[in-house]
Amino acid sequence: MDLEYFSQLFFGGLTRGSIYALIALGYTMVYGIIELINFAHGEIYMIGAFTALIVSSVLTLFGMPVLAVVVLAGMAAVVYSCSYGYTMEKIAYKPLRNAPRLSALISAIGMSLFLQNYVLLAQTSDFLPFPSLIPDFEFWEPYAHILTSPELVILITTVVVMILLTFLIKFTKIGKAMRATSQDKMMASLLGINVDRVISVTFVVGSATAAIGGILIASHIGQINFYMGFIAGIKAFVAAVLGGIGSIPGAVLGSLVLGWTESFFTGYISSDYEDVFAFLFLVLILIFRPSGILGRSQAQKV
Repeated sequence: MDLEYFSQLFFGGLTRGSIYALIALGYTMVYGIIELINFAHGEIYMIGAFTALIVSSVLTLFGMPVLAVVVLAGMAAVVYSCSYGYTMEKIAYKPLRNAPRLSALISAIGMSLFLQNYVLLAQTSDFLPFPSLIPDFEFWEPYAHILTSPELVILITTVVVMILLTFLIKFTKIGKAMRATSQDKMMASLLGINVDRVISVTFVVGSATAAIGGILIASHIGQINFYMGFIAGIKAFVAAVLGGIGSIPGAVLGSLVLGWTESFFTGYISSDYEDVFAFLFLVLILIFRPSGILGRSQAQKV
């Protein structure tokens, strides 16, 4: 076995899994609180990438330093995506809070199609070049043949986001309210928790992590289009189901497993069936382990 090639596939899968994890967190947090699969979540990921492209292009025209462009474009993309997530929850999901689950599911699919076509009409159907916002680090050159500088930044950013999210959920007031709401919305409401506010904050946090993932992968790949969020969102959903939908550790674990299996499958077998393999994986999960790796008995909701 070529150890260098294996290492490239391993870290490539780790990078891919990290992006899936940033998206899957939004799926699993929303499901953990209101038991809704937000199929429009992938489009938030896409909107974050487009926002970063527009803002970075404008700032570059004004001759701003690269670091300032990265920070301001990232902040603008996160804020804009969060506003979309918040608005989407208020318009498409809140009115259906007490409706049958099928109604909310259809609404989620409708929002996904609406956002796709909205960006298609507002931008273009073509692939657009995305600037490389992450430079190559000189100190990392000896290892760049195994793990590139953009991939290193993706891994570090994902770890930081996971730590901050864990701190938010475990040690803050809104995090405790999220956990209480996920256990029993009625009792949480009786104890004075504003359940509607908690649900809105959950959508905002999930949108922020998805936007960060969109910016990172767009900068790494170098191109974006209006359809990029659909496949990424479906794969992140597969990862969330694989780890145990409703469990944050499960979403991360499932994302990493899916990223590694995709990377090794394409590297050692064929890259022509990469997407097919992900969906086949979902079918096998639902047949043999529908509760995910952690299992519903072990998985803890948000």
